[in-house]
Amino acid sequence: MGNCRGLRIGRQRRGILSIIALLMLSMTGGCSQSNPNQGSTSQQLPPAQATTSTPVAQLGKTKVVTTFLPIYLFTKAVVGNVADVEILVPPGTEVHEYQATPENVKAIATANVLVKNGLGLEGFLENTVKNAQNAKLVEIDASNGIKPLNEISPVVKTGKDEQDREHPQGNPHVWLDPVLAKQEVTNIRDGLIAADPANKATYEANAAAYIKELESLNGEFQQTLQKTPSCTFITFHDAFPYLAKRYNLKQVAVVQIPEDQLSPTDVQNAVNAVKKYKVKALFSEPGVDNKLLSSLSKDLKLTLRPLDSLETGETDPQHYFKAMKANLQILETSCR
Repeated sequence: MGNCRGLRIGRQRRGILSIIALLMLSMTGGCSQSNPNQGSTSQQLPPAQATTSTPVAQLGKTKVVTTFLPIYLFTKAVVGNVADVEILVPPGTEVHEYQATPENVKAIATANVLVKNGLGLEGFLENTVKNAQNAKLVEIDASNGIKPLNEISPVVKTGKDEQDREHPQGNPHVWLDPVLAKQEVTNIRDGLIAADPANKATYEANAAAYIKELESLNGEFQQTLQKTPSCTFITFHDAFPYLAKRYNLKQVAVVQIPEDQLSPTDVQNAVNAVKKYKVKALFSEPGVDNKLLSSLSKDLKLTLRPLDSLETGETDPQHYFKAMKANLQILETSCR
């Protein structure tokens, strides 16, 4: 099974729903019974407001809700201005551990379309959709038809209390491969056309333009990285196996480091793990400021550089290309 996550530091975390928030939503919705289809161990969100049995209003623009930043970028690129697009998980928030809010339930309850990455990434979504009680909701799985990768490199634990975040459906980070990103955009396009056929021409034209940019980006990656074949690297977040496979890079290990209460043994284990693989490059993520990683890179005489998983950033669809081209420059520099 694919381990999705190594070190994730300095990222905003959303806590468990407060009692006050639950009470407020219950009062405004006038409905507080639990969903009998949910297990007793699942987080129970209050059902969305349900004062009428009529379908979601179709007047005006179609309302599309997306799960997190990469899926928002792809969806917004296809939609353009003919539909309204919202995002459930704020950019910079830990999507792997995200816990839904009452606002998420409301957004899904009033949406026409929900777009997700799939492959088990959005663990919070199933119960949230159930609580939204939107029988007319159209769900689009952007990764439909993509063959997932399981673990392709060893995961090295350096602390005693670390827990794996495994994804039975495979590693979900398919959006970081421009070729697979094309498939996601195609799936989103087709799903939107099925849900909103009146805007088919717009969806087709916008998707074609974005896919053309993705093809150009793929060409840039191929041309640049063929100069540094079989570059070996270690990362602290298992987000890049698809990217590595596509461009003949070698992610040789994912090193998991505890986020707090580091002992001298933890530090030495991390150093030993990286030395073992004799890699050219060591990658963290943008915005991560961790003294252990900085010290580790000095001990190994490797420059620690950021590789962006695109889970935080701007909401302009062009941000995908900006961030990925920055990743390409980092890879080219690190693999020389």
